[in-house]
Amino acid sequence: MKDLVRQKLSIHVDIMDLLNKQIEKEAHSSSAYLAMASWCDHNALSYSADFFYEQSLEEREHMMKIFRYINDNGGTAFSPEVNNINHDFKSLEEIFETALDQEISITKSIHNLVGKCRKLNDYTTEHFLQWFIQEQMEEEQTMRRALELFDLMGTDGLGLKLLDERIPQIREKRPE
Repeated sequence: MKDLVRQKLSIHVDIMDLLNKQIEKEAHSSSAYLAMASWCDHNALSYSADFFYEQSLEEREHMMKIFRYINDNGGTAFSPEVNNINHDFKSLEEIFETALDQEISITKSIHNLVGKCRKLNDYTTEHFLQWFIQEQMEEEQTMRRALELFDLMGTDGLGLKLLDERIPQIREKRPE
């Protein structure tokens, strides 16, 4: 029966499996950002906490976008288990470095998915993933801009507090 259902998919089975793995990665990112937000809240870095709460919501939205895409195309999306979330950070700078590494990993995963779509001629999913490619480029740029602030403003005392106040501005788009 399962093989009959899979034959009716609009997306390739291998792509569906990779998309379900991507759902897991997006869920993990969402949870990781919640842990980062909690650390920031605990350390009186309220602007950074708000930033990471928003990041967590965005990652969940990404997960749901993929989840619905699979189901809308005849596949079966699986609700992911999330574990191995780090809650121990030494500094805000470490958090942003971790966030950048996380975004780079997600970007690589999306690129791998697009490559597999091309190999299997799954043009519909490749088109669907173009939004994620653009989104990931923006996410990486945002984390890099945040890390640039540490070089400019420092990592302790008043510099850290001023840096925290600048965090909401890193999301603003640069002029094209």
